[in-house]
Amino acid sequence: MRSPRRRRVAAGLLLAPVLTGCFASGGGTSDDDSADGSRLRVALAFPPAENFSPYGADATLLSRLGVTEGLTKLDANGAPAPALAESWTRENDRNWLFTLREATFQDGTEVTPATVAAALAHAAEAEPVTAALSGITLTAKASGDRQVRVTTEDPDPALPLRLTGPGLAILSAKAYGGKRVNPVGTATGPFEVTEVTGTTAATLDRYDAYWGGRAQASGIDAKFIADGSARTNALRTDQVDIAEAVPVAQASTLDKGTRRETATTRTTSLLLNTKSGAFKDPKLRAAAREAVDGSVLAKDVYEGYADAGVGVFGPAVTWAVGKRVEPAGRAKAADPDGTSVTIATYDNRPELPEVAQVLQQQLRRAGFKVKLEIREYSRLESDALAGTFDAFVGARNSLLDTGDPVSVLAGDFTCDGSYNLALLCDKKVDRAVAAAEKESDTAKRRQAAMNAEAAILGTDATVPLVHQQIITGVAGSVRGVILDPYERTLVGTGTRR
Repeated sequence: MRSPRRRRVAAGLLLAPVLTGCFASGGGTSDDDSADGSRLRVALAFPPAENFSPYGADATLLSRLGVTEGLTKLDANGAPAPALAESWTRENDRNWLFTLREATFQDGTEVTPATVAAALAHAAEAEPVTAALSGITLTAKASGDRQVRVTTEDPDPALPLRLTGPGLAILSAKAYGGKRVNPVGTATGPFEVTEVTGTTAATLDRYDAYWGGRAQASGIDAKFIADGSARTNALRTDQVDIAEAVPVAQASTLDKGTRRETATTRTTSLLLNTKSGAFKDPKLRAAAREAVDGSVLAKDVYEGYADAGVGVFGPAVTWAVGKRVEPAGRAKAADPDGTSVTIATYDNRPELPEVAQVLQQQLRRAGFKVKLEIREYSRLESDALAGTFDAFVGARNSLLDTGDPVSVLAGDFTCDGSYNLALLCDKKVDRAVAAAEKESDTAKRRQAAMNAEAAILGTDATVPLVHQQIITGVAGSVRGVILDPYERTLVGTGTRR
């Protein structure tokens, strides 16, 4: 669940212009024409785990609430778009020059090349390093009055995409003055955090001097409600206006007009331990792949709010349509003949234990003996990365951290990958990913990523199960909620009630 909670979460967009905002590269919405709105009451699924550190999983909380921004952001097609940087140029293989727009931090100080360079330096030195900079060494220096030069140790053609990562938010100098980085009142987004109540609630006020225009809502009262049923009930009983991540089992309890389904870049997969245990044998991995039927999971567990898995990147990754490559050289399946395996998963996402139970049935029918291990994610990750289990069921938003498909493949499936839950170390895969990493042309890089995806699928280290839709509960009085397939944004300048 790295994307859900880790530093390390066309099909596409549901177009519902009457009640919700489209996901837009400008970060705004299609409903920008009303007078001042009231405060928004928002229920979020995951509480802050690291005191709102911008470098860990809390970075996504901050970006979803409109608090933080980076130099760039993702547009609807997964390309980098201007944010605090209004433009950029690549000077050579290692140097990029970003031109800043006129903007101020929420503490009233100006966004300058020096403050931006300092913020990036702090991110680069953070321990643990933010996911977007995993394996990357960069430096940043001010250049004149409005520009920042970012230099990477190795050529990085995807740097503008990398800088879209929520973990690379730009904060003012004040944020770095204490023992921990503090985003309260030091960010640049349309809303600023003014009060945090432990892990239960946060109060945000509108930042009136936001460079992108004054937000329509006067503030946000956020509650962190981990229980999906309670979160949904809070919307149903008018305690909140927006409830994220409504469990599929609760979807039918909401009026059709309050449910917003969005295809996301989140894929639920069965990751098989290729280093030790039963699935070290590629023939047994093939047997597991052949035994699994993702369409059953999509229909029965996700109740239609998912598509059967076809790859690491699903249908919400619009640029991948038509580029998928058929895996070659897969092993021939062997008879499991009663081989015992343990599948681990976590219960933070309520569907996953049920997915594991269905997989248990499917694999048993194929001849495996299957034991399940279900824990809370934070108590599971280290064991999973250490190879304690034979298999792991996880839901990963593949483009949440960097927006770069090659980076996620490198992190998750190469010998040096930092989140390699399948413990895969395969020369063909590493070569395919390395070839993709060298591509600077966007179209060629994306095709190379799909070639690498085929090499990964060819090992049967991962079995894509479903590509998920997320359900957001939105009260009828609310306009302009941002339905983001990358799950980085939720509230913007045009969100109001």
